[in-house]
Amino acid sequence: MSETKSPVLEVRNVSLGFGGVRALTDVSFEVRQGELFSIIGPNGAGKTSMLNCISGRYRPSSGRVLLDGRDVTPLTPNVRATLGLGRTFQNLALFGHMSVLDNIMVGRHHLLRNNALTGALYWLGGARREELAHRRKVEDIIDFLEIAHIRKAVAGTLPYGLRKRVELARAMAVEPRVILLDEPMAGMNLEEKEDMARYIVDLNEEWGMTVIMIEHDMGVVMDISHRVMVLEFGRKIAEGLPDEVMNDERVKVAYLGVDDDEEQVA
Repeated sequence: MSETKSPVLEVRNVSLGFGGVRALTDVSFEVRQGELFSIIGPNGAGKTSMLNCISGRYRPSSGRVLLDGRDVTPLTPNVRATLGLGRTFQNLALFGHMSVLDNIMVGRHHLLRNNALTGALYWLGGARREELAHRRKVEDIIDFLEIAHIRKAVAGTLPYGLRKRVELARAMAVEPRVILLDEPMAGMNLEEKEDMARYIVDLNEEWGMTVIMIEHDMGVVMDISHRVMVLEFGRKIAEGLPDEVMNDERVKVAYLGVDDDEEQVA
């Protein structure tokens, strides 16, 4: 990936507080077009809070979030979705009573162009053609994630690993330019993690989506990330190429619990 590509997302001096608790303090970074960028750190470091600020679920106490140079800080999550931001959640947020197909179709709601009148004239107007076009897009996603065999299944009845894949499918259905993945492999076994890692890489390389990912599996982060940022207690302590970050002494102490004395004793 070219280092000269312009940033698609910029976070500038973002701070976030809840009462007297500081979740984020003066965090700045940028993510380039076509990049797979990972955010790591110990539990409680502020990783999900950062994704919530980017997606619009939280509004920062101070600082700004820019998408393609546009300040989106005051915009709601649904408006940000129309501008090209997609999102999965650490805790599954599927509609458990709906089918897999219908859950994915929900992700395309903001792309619908027909109104109540043209919808009422379903066969005569463009509503039917529009629905078929959206269904074709959804079927492409279903084929990509290899979930055709569960497309009619009720989402709430599926095993955990498949539900995580369905949630990724719904986020893809938004047609995001930037997709935010909050621990996409949490709770998965080794085979499921390998599959999900492959999907994420293909999402980035073949579908052209910029990926911002929170993930605790350090092996996966080191293998597939272009760059990595580390948070500790809501502050950025390191950012750079995976190997550079993992060799940073602050990261060893804060994230891995290793310091120079321990290394010498070992």
